[in-house]
Amino acid sequence: MKVSTKWLNEYVNVADLKPEELAEKIERTAVEVDGTSRRETGLKKIVVGHTLKVEQHPNADHLHVCQVDVGEDEPYQIVCGAPNIAADQKVIVALPNSRIAGNEKIKKGKMRGIVSMGMICALQEIGFPEAVVPQEYVNGIYVLPDDAVPGDPVFKYLGMDEDIIDVDITPNRADMLSMRGVAREVGAMYDRPVNLPEVSVKEDDGVKVDSLLSVAADEQVAPTYLTRVIRNVHVAPSPLWLQIRLWNAGIRPVNNVVDATNYALLEYGQPLHAFDYNEIAGKQLTARQAQEGESLTTLDGTERKLKTGDVVVADANEVVALAGIMGGARTAVTNDTADVVLEAAVFNPTAIRKTSRRENLHTEAAMRFERGINQAAVVAALDAAAQLIMTNANGQVAQGILEATRHTATDVTVTVSLQRINDVLGTKLTATEVTAIFKRLGFTVTEKAGTFTVSIPPFRWDISLPADLIEEVARIYGYDNLPATFPVGATTPGARTPKQRFIRSIRQALQEAGLDQAISYGLTTATKAQRFMFAPATATELAFPMSSDRTTARMNLLSGLLDDAAYNVHRKVQDVALYEQGRVFLGDGEHVRPQEVEHVAGVLTGLFRQPGWNQPKQPVDFYVAKGIVEHLLRQLGISGERYVSVSSHAEMHPGRTADVYVGETFVGFVGEVHPDIAKENHLKRTYVFELDVDALFHLPKDEQQYTAVSKFPEVTRDIALAVRTDVTNEQLTQCIVKNGGARLTDVRLFDVYQGDKMAPGMKSLAYTLVYRDPTKTLVDEDVNRSFNKIIRKLQDEFDVEVR
Repeated sequence: MKVSTKWLNEYVNVADLKPEELAEKIERTAVEVDGTSRRETGLKKIVVGHTLKVEQHPNADHLHVCQVDVGEDEPYQIVCGAPNIAADQKVIVALPNSRIAGNEKIKKGKMRGIVSMGMICALQEIGFPEAVVPQEYVNGIYVLPDDAVPGDPVFKYLGMDEDIIDVDITPNRADMLSMRGVAREVGAMYDRPVNLPEVSVKEDDGVKVDSLLSVAADEQVAPTYLTRVIRNVHVAPSPLWLQIRLWNAGIRPVNNVVDATNYALLEYGQPLHAFDYNEIAGKQLTARQAQEGESLTTLDGTERKLKTGDVVVADANEVVALAGIMGGARTAVTNDTADVVLEAAVFNPTAIRKTSRRENLHTEAAMRFERGINQAAVVAALDAAAQLIMTNANGQVAQGILEATRHTATDVTVTVSLQRINDVLGTKLTATEVTAIFKRLGFTVTEKAGTFTVSIPPFRWDISLPADLIEEVARIYGYDNLPATFPVGATTPGARTPKQRFIRSIRQALQEAGLDQAISYGLTTATKAQRFMFAPATATELAFPMSSDRTTARMNLLSGLLDDAAYNVHRKVQDVALYEQGRVFLGDGEHVRPQEVEHVAGVLTGLFRQPGWNQPKQPVDFYVAKGIVEHLLRQLGISGERYVSVSSHAEMHPGRTADVYVGETFVGFVGEVHPDIAKENHLKRTYVFELDVDALFHLPKDEQQYTAVSKFPEVTRDIALAVRTDVTNEQLTQCIVKNGGARLTDVRLFDVYQGDKMAPGMKSLAYTLVYRDPTKTLVDEDVNRSFNKIIRKLQDEFDVEVR
């Protein structure tokens, strides 16, 4: 909400306050302030000019040579390319050595050989956003009113000398989405009187509104629906004072009818809509829910397919407006409009919010209806807009207001005790002080024996509880004035739970392995959410997602990590090693809320190790990813894991993926992403892993124990085995460890060979077996017994041949 201090001063005296001071007070007391501004800041030597003569440039078809009176003894010659330049116009002139928007300096110069003493400006060139420039001047210069004096600075004519405070309204303070609401708040903050003038409408005694129109409404979607009819309007641009107030508030002036509705919206916070009366079929309007299959072309030219639950306004034939959000193009007010129907209503906020999100139509009206409006001011806003149209468009207001539905807003009564206020705030306020604060806020209050009975007017519909009143006292009294105290009572030392310590160990282990932590969105698309699944689960869909990319709660971490990897690669970071620890959300189809399960995942692509003078580069491959998983499990005290080659994961490479088991417990998978998924994310070969943290947490752990280094030497034996190609290293290693005895302390695979020197279907695996006894020196007989037993078992179970 952009608040002009000049407009605000008409309701409450702020002339003696600096804009920065007022903004800081609002921020400390009510809501945040994004900043203060003044359009003329940084501009200089920009004045009113009067075009005396305009001629075609001799050397350019699109340029004109203008003689312009700028208040000097002689006219200035200025070359201008605007298509709407003409003689006898009051225009904006940037003189030589002036500064326009963007700190651009305008100098005397030549254009196609003709001297130009400055520049005739469009509004955009002196700092106005194009979104607020009247449509007729978007592609040309702005023409000032006839009473503008040549040579005068233009700032006062365009409202550029007004200070604007950009107030960031929070959802609970929607009452401040109006000038009157801001005035009430400022008056309460400074304990100053607020003057809010009443508006009366001069109606046309000869015509009653119910003879011109009929209205109806569903109370569930429109608890209040009112209309007036204004006849014989002359549609034209609004007076400049009204245009200034609109564009300083960030709204584009359109015409004297539409601008009146927007002015009432800014003043009262009440959205209004104007229909072209002669375009309404059957001369009837109905506020109702849309029917499936109905459509509407809105004012922005977009055809919208409506859904059941959308609130609409329809005439006898079809839908003519998306209620509370945007009107329809067919019934829009145009220059040919003669009669106007003015609508003021209260629409169901939930329905407005749903439709606004789905259609991505976040209008000023929708924002107010979603957050709530002052239902006691609906008639006042309707009358104010009607009176403004009558004044500016020479319209005749038909007698009476048509009421389809009308909710009567009443005061809300809340009680709170003085002791409770002081106990919560830590203050020693008196009953007189608290009563004064409530009265400053515009509340009616009575106090008896330390208990306040407070009547809250409808313009503060956010207050309904004693806690709300305590907050109001704290705000107006001043947060800075509240006493600071230390907590009283015994404190307990903080400590992490076992699971928190376990998760911290996971993060530490992965960071030791060279991975960086990433934090991805918990929401993703329905397709990505159901990838990389451990087991079937039901997706959890958001009822009202903010965007199409964030519709579903994630059921894996890898989709988010792949997005992160793609983000980095697109920005020339080719070597990526990321991990994420977080929750996935697995629905069971029976309960509304999904089960939340802790997972950890990693993604690697590019090089894992850069080349150096003493080491080669190391690209990421399956064994790097598997090694990281093994390192993680060792650091967590988990042993006995095994890797089973699988092809059941559709998103993973069928020949380079393994499920990870600890004993018989499935804990996750590791491998290469399927080339199609990698291509979808514009990634080269990418390796990933994802593990179930909850499953790992409940597994038995090996306690870390210190073992003294043996003073006796170790003994090694090497063995090369010819085995079938379907026998895995894991199977052989488990057999060796199982039958090696207590003195076998390590088994290392140091060679793998599969080539033309091996028989078809055979391969060679070579191992080093390490024996150690902490109590004595081993002799060959001790080692040979174990070694021979291992060979026998390998031959019996796998039919190996010792090479």
